[in-house]
Amino acid sequence: MVIAVELDPRMVLELQRRFQGTPLSNRLKVIQGDVLKTDLPYFDICVANIPYQISSPLTFKLLNHQPSFRCAIIMFQREFAMRLVAQPGDTLYCRLSVNTQLYARVFHLLKVGKNNFRPPPKVDSSVVRVEPRKPRPQVNPKEWDGFIRICFIRKNKTLGSIFRMKNVLSLLEKNYKTLRALQPSQIGSSAGTDTEMDMSGLADYKEDQSSMDLDDGTDDEMEVEDGDDTEVSEFKEKVLAVLKEKNFYEKRSSKLSQEEFLYLLSRFNMAGIHFS
Repeated sequence: MVIAVELDPRMVLELQRRFQGTPLSNRLKVIQGDVLKTDLPYFDICVANIPYQISSPLTFKLLNHQPSFRCAIIMFQREFAMRLVAQPGDTLYCRLSVNTQLYARVFHLLKVGKNNFRPPPKVDSSVVRVEPRKPRPQVNPKEWDGFIRICFIRKNKTLGSIFRMKNVLSLLEKNYKTLRALQPSQIGSSAGTDTEMDMSGLADYKEDQSSMDLDDGTDDEMEVEDGDDTEVSEFKEKVLAVLKEKNFYEKRSSKLSQEEFLYLLSRFNMAGIHFS
């Protein structure tokens, strides 16, 4: 059975017309609607040439689908595709790379030049294979997303610089005090690893398409709250102590592996520091 999702009613009618009266007509089901708003039925393999403006939300909608599918073969705008498959140290390595690769193995299959289309678009494309990881990683999606957002505020800054920022420390200290005020049972539930939570929040199309995380590599000044060394807050010391384990203080998000991010998040959580 092939299930097709199409928004344009004219294309739905054309597809039905082509298959009507053929031996394969009973093996095709066409769903008319917006794929982002459609409750997808079970599927094993996904093949799609999509509107590029829905690349990020569709990717995470598919990865959030249960039960997990075997693989998806999708054509994306080339820059988006290269961000999906980027590895630590690559220029395009960003939040999108880390979030996607947490939940899936991603492979670049082939480049599709703009001249393969009529009329030719303004951008090149790439075909990517996405294979969901089974089982899913045991991590709270909201906690992970909050952590990765902070790490990639400026991906080429050291983590020590980022976590000394006044607004970052203020946010983390607020979370810390809130959790400490809760009963132990509530802390356990709020800081747990609920893998059934919706991953759609990881998709951020505007940010994925922007150049905000394409740092120029310079170590220019940021709004960092250093304060007087004799008056360093207890909470700030707590945060920096975690970073200084395994020398994360001097490392940069642009070069950290998936395993290193997971390890650092677990160390923060063990110290009572949370990101959601």
